[in-house]
Amino acid sequence: MDLELRHLRIVRAIADAGSVSKAAALLGLAQPALTAQLKRIERALGGTLFERDRHGARPTRLGELVIARARVLLPAAQELQDEAARFAHAPSPGFRIGATHGPILGGLVDRLATGRPVTTYTSWSAHELITRVELGRLDFALIGACGDSGAPAGRLPWETISVDPVFVLVSEQHPAAAEKEVELADLAHEQWAVTPCDGCFADCFAIACARAGFTPGTIYETDVSTCIHLVQVGRAVALCQATHQPAPGLVMLPLAGTPLRWRHLLGRHPSAPDAAWVLAQARQAHTDTVRRSLIYSDWLVRNTGYGTVS
Repeated sequence: MDLELRHLRIVRAIADAGSVSKAAALLGLAQPALTAQLKRIERALGGTLFERDRHGARPTRLGELVIARARVLLPAAQELQDEAARFAHAPSPGFRIGATHGPILGGLVDRLATGRPVTTYTSWSAHELITRVELGRLDFALIGACGDSGAPAGRLPWETISVDPVFVLVSEQHPAAAEKEVELADLAHEQWAVTPCDGCFADCFAIACARAGFTPGTIYETDVSTCIHLVQVGRAVALCQATHQPAPGLVMLPLAGTPLRWRHLLGRHPSAPDAAWVLAQARQAHTDTVRRSLIYSDWLVRNTGYGTVS
């Protein structure tokens, strides 16, 4: 693994916070996910960076060296990004939007494109999109995050578009297909199809399964179309956003007790055009997707605290 600036940010955050758990909260990550990343960083650097006990995390001699370098390199890299953004971010005649896979982008583009040109960029990596916005290559980043995580680390302003439950997709022949909702524990013996992401959702899913009394079995990490195919043929079930529009042969079911939540977030470059208006259009695009989902609309009648943020 090559050392990246985000790895130095993690090391600096742990040193500043004095513990991995506090740093995880500041970075908007689950503690197991941050611990795993720290171990990978330590393997790349060839030694332990922190001594950890019940009092917190203290830098080793190697850790002190890395932290000292990080405190020099990170501000220098940020200064370079700011200068590059000022140089490259000439006024745009339209909107440049990056997004991970989700239900809002199409409706947002449709709304924005009535007045100005819109260009889009998609990636499964939220980190990549955030970097592109920081560098001034995109005006906005439309991403998702686990419902219990904080805003992404960094200097971008972020706004919440919605808070949604996570549902599950099953085939029409699945034994639970006729139910109103399904317990996560009832899916203990299933195989799972998931799309890749670089946040903490995988850890949150594992924790939810543990609370339900099982460890998930085979997990197929693949693109959206392959996930759908695996569910259609009964090879797997899949977690999905509540605004998802199921393809033929699929049934979307709420998970009893809402063990998993998903937030849609909009981040922007400081000089992004008409930011407040774009946020309002993104929220309206989400509201439109909810209206098209009879299952989610019915679920919202019985469950408060979810849906589009007003």
